[in-house]
Amino acid sequence: MQLFPHAHATHPQWRMAAALVLAQLRAQMALPGYAATPSLALLYITDHYATHAQEILDHLSAELPEVTDWSGTVGVGISANNAEYFDEPALAVMLCDLSPDQYRVFSGVAPLPPGGSDSSGFVAHTALLHADPGAHDLGELIVEMAERTQSGYVFGGLVGSRSASVQFAASSTGHLRGQGAVGGVFTGGISGVAFGPEVALISRVTQGAQPIDREREITAVDGNLVLTLDGEPALDVLLRELGVSLAQPQQAMERLRRTLVGLTLPQHRLDDAPVLRRGQFGPEVMVRHIIGLDPARHGVAIAEHPPLGARLAFCERHAQAARADLIRVCSEIREELEPETLGMGGMDTEPPLEPDPAQSRRITGAVYVSCSGRGGQHFGAPSAELQIVRRALGDVPLVGFFAGGEIAHQQLYGYTGVLTVFTAAA
Repeated sequence: MQLFPHAHATHPQWRMAAALVLAQLRAQMALPGYAATPSLALLYITDHYATHAQEILDHLSAELPEVTDWSGTVGVGISANNAEYFDEPALAVMLCDLSPDQYRVFSGVAPLPPGGSDSSGFVAHTALLHADPGAHDLGELIVEMAERTQSGYVFGGLVGSRSASVQFAASSTGHLRGQGAVGGVFTGGISGVAFGPEVALISRVTQGAQPIDREREITAVDGNLVLTLDGEPALDVLLRELGVSLAQPQQAMERLRRTLVGLTLPQHRLDDAPVLRRGQFGPEVMVRHIIGLDPARHGVAIAEHPPLGARLAFCERHAQAARADLIRVCSEIREELEPETLGMGGMDTEPPLEPDPAQSRRITGAVYVSCSGRGGQHFGAPSAELQIVRRALGDVPLVGFFAGGEIAHQQLYGYTGVLTVFTAAA
């Protein structure tokens, strides 16, 4: 597997941005080490270009006839290697060097079959999802898509757009009969790419919120209103942890606006996970907004319907913690790429750990889906988030988008980043 050609550009006119992208792609495709004839493209555009989505896809498809399959979506921002384009007209493309029998682009007119296998013998192992945030029963749809894969792991994000919420899904394997002409641009539902078992991936979730105090069990709840935590009124716990009082409403509201909740559902609890205090959330935690208080019932209303037995920790968005956690997941990926083995140590010392060249792998491409709330200045400066990734992983092909919600582990997250890398033997 060769490196994935990738390119990105910004310009007020989409045709100029596309010309710049095509020039970069063609230059890379002519270089040794890069794929010369890839057939799958990932395309991400900012919402400035959303109304021109079909024109952009038609133009790029005509200019890159060797690419037979396209997938992607729109975001308020898009990401690339070492750069982000947030709230400006831009597009990014990555051409994936994958065997056509090891992936399938799917959509509403070319669905991924139940069980993930089709008549050609293709079996879905994992899948990249692009989902419309307005889709009915979105959480159930994500779980259903995960169940159509062997691993049960899906990753991706929700379309993030202030104009048209479009998705790209052009499949060379055809579509359902009776659907008429299909241009490859869709709205609504879920589309994406399913990958076969031979496509090696490493995926990690990085959280953007930090717990204020320890987790507590939800012991009484009414819909989205959490009434008690460990048997204590939820509102009393919240006010105590924040150090505020409703007798001083202005001070309390300023702090409450910055406060969220981290939820761990019973089915996602890790038995060996430590009790959380100030530290980092794990991938089992979903961050949700606080949407109201009920002083009469001493409850806290959240943007979720948690079951009894779920665990809840009040938390806050924290740029420094988000930066540290992003470095952590990048380090985990690097460690997995270079498994360690025992070296030749001295008789009186422990043998040192050294990378095992026979098992080492390299990154051929990466997809990074980050929350739109993390983009821009949240990490301290424009493109700082992507610069952290580059410093940790090196100069690797990367594209992605800033989403209205992130998908991983069959769950819908918020204020997170989902980093997925394609790997090949070193």
